[in-house]
Amino acid sequence: MNWLALVLIAFLTQACWAQDWARAQLEKSPRHREWVIVKHDGRQVETFVVYPESKSKTPVVLIIHEIFGMSDWVQGLADQVAAAGYIAVAPDLLSGMGPHGGRTSDIGQDKVMEAVSHLSPDQVTADLNSVADYANKIPASNGKLFVAGFCWGGSQSFRFATNRSDLRGAFVFYGGPPDKDAMTRIKSPVYGFYAGNDARIGATLPDTTAQMKAAEKTFEPVVYEGAGHGFMRAGEAPDATDANKKARQEAWVRWKDLLEK
Repeated sequence: MNWLALVLIAFLTQACWAQDWARAQLEKSPRHREWVIVKHDGRQVETFVVYPESKSKTPVVLIIHEIFGMSDWVQGLADQVAAAGYIAVAPDLLSGMGPHGGRTSDIGQDKVMEAVSHLSPDQVTADLNSVADYANKIPASNGKLFVAGFCWGGSQSFRFATNRSDLRGAFVFYGGPPDKDAMTRIKSPVYGFYAGNDARIGATLPDTTAQMKAAEKTFEPVVYEGAGHGFMRAGEAPDATDANKKARQEAWVRWKDLLEK
């Protein structure tokens, strides 16, 4: 990897981690939030949970973070999901991968992307299954489980739908598809949210649409023209472009409508 690529990665990582605005919004939240530890097979997955202010039991939305790990933005998004009326459960999939068994916050920002990209798919599935099992047993849960992921997590949410039969819906935000053969195992509808200015992921859409149709699975993608990859985060940042801001607003409305249905 040449020096220019290293500089670009460092710049992108710093930009995505400069989220004081997300932390400030989260700290103003009146909702109960906590970190819990979910154990399985000798692993401990530190998981961020936010509860809605509700008298009745509510569904759970399992949130899978970006390639930038468990950032302030992911925690802030979990709070927004709770504000919409759902229990938000967001595992840090880098749990135990940091120094002295730490998680994302204990890993240098320049190493988080590499660490996430090298996670074992089997470990990711096991972590998500354990966290989903934990979530289903939360007394305030009504037993309905959804999954949503962003960027790297978007691909993981699509893949998790091939491995989890009790999902009520999977929300894929600018993530790639699983293997074609694995699509036959999907039981839930899959809803896609894609950026118009994201050729890397956009190029996968025609085949994904055809393959899901051939497998007789529900796949409903929407492309937000003018938006860039990561628009759900970038669209609420103080320096958001008009296109990212618009895409984020429209995608948020669509996501909530789909959850309500």
